Amino acid sequence: MKRYLICSVLFLAACGDGKQSGTEERLSTSLVNNPASASGVDPVAAAEKPVMEFKDTLHNFGTIHEGEAASYDFAFTNTGKTPLIITSASGSCGCTVPEYPHDPVLPGQAGTMKVTFNSAGKSGHQEKSVTIVANTVRNIHMLYIQAEVEKKQ
Repeated sequence: MKRYLICSVLFLAACGDGKQSGTEERLSTSLVNNPASASGVDPVAAAEKPVMEFKDTLHNFGTIHEGEAASYDFAFTNTGKTPLIITSASGSCGCTVPEYPHDPVLPGQAGTMKVTFNSAGKSGHQEKSVTIVANTVRNIHMLYIQAEVEKKQ
């Protein structure tokens, strides 16, 4: 009986009051609207979605030396009618690290996706990608980088 009582107290204490720890704010779910359903895509809802337009989606760093880190800022604009929310961005390998705005990008606002390529342990022609997930109609966007890495002497 004691064991049951102790487990119950520990369980209830672990549940807490349901509040988030820390001071981070959460985005409202009203910003997320999926126009796709089993019956197809609702064109009215799709027209209201944010649109992520990049100035360019490919950057060539040219020739860099092994061990150097090179960065590039991919500029984009939200040309849609509602706030753009980037939920994630990931590189194709650990050597490619994207940084993106975590706050909503309002309609008409511009933003940047900084991509850093670390050439340590790499040589020759390199092609890497970044996959971005956002609340746009085509929710996956791709960015690409290239470099020619000269091996250390």
